[in-house]
Amino acid sequence: MQYVWFVWSLIILVLWATIYLFKKNSRREMLKMSLITMPFGLTEPLFVPEYWLPPSLFDLAEKTSFDIESLIFSFAIGGIGAMLYNLIFNQSLMQLNHTERSHRRHRLHKYILFVPVVIFFVLAFFTPLNHIYCGIIALFIGGLSTLYCRPDLKRKIWIGGILFTILYFIYFGSILPFYPQYVELYWNLDNLTHILVLGIPIEELLFAFTFGMYWSGLYEHLYWRKPIKTQVHD
Repeated sequence: MQYVWFVWSLIILVLWATIYLFKKNSRREMLKMSLITMPFGLTEPLFVPEYWLPPSLFDLAEKTSFDIESLIFSFAIGGIGAMLYNLIFNQSLMQLNHTERSHRRHRLHKYILFVPVVIFFVLAFFTPLNHIYCGIIALFIGGLSTLYCRPDLKRKIWIGGILFTILYFIYFGSILPFYPQYVELYWNLDNLTHILVLGIPIEELLFAFTFGMYWSGLYEHLYWRKPIKTQVHD
């Protein structure tokens, strides 16, 4: 059990590396979003042990509430979550023109980017909610807020959430046949709903959906881009 979380984080990193290797046109965007997302792995003390307490390299999670695996995991899902929709639907990105960028709804652009952070910390410090629910709510509201600035991303945001949930379901389930008691041992189920979907806590799937929602449109929102169908040349 000691190295399950480490192996798990490497599995998603290998998937990231595979996409990065074969999808040359998405490399810059993937790397940018992975580097932006990686520091969120440092929030692990907010979830350990209230949400879970997995064995980690050098017993860091137990000793410090930090772990190396969370940084690897966050790096990998950042790039994948931002680019998954584009990869599946063969989309490339182009810059928004000045007319589109000057629309009055973009006046709140910078503020809306911080909506999920503000929501998370308000819920985390002023409500008794487990922090995983704070994160789920914050990401969901962040996704909806993005729709105000970028209604053109509506399809990408909703379908992006579904796609990442499917991927995450497969990813999470990949380890359970080998360690069927892992969730019961290391998730603090007494603090959660106790709802499992084929052994996976419903909280994990809700996180996956809301993360996929928000992250699928985040690159375009940050860098003033919009997805277009990639042209195939003979």
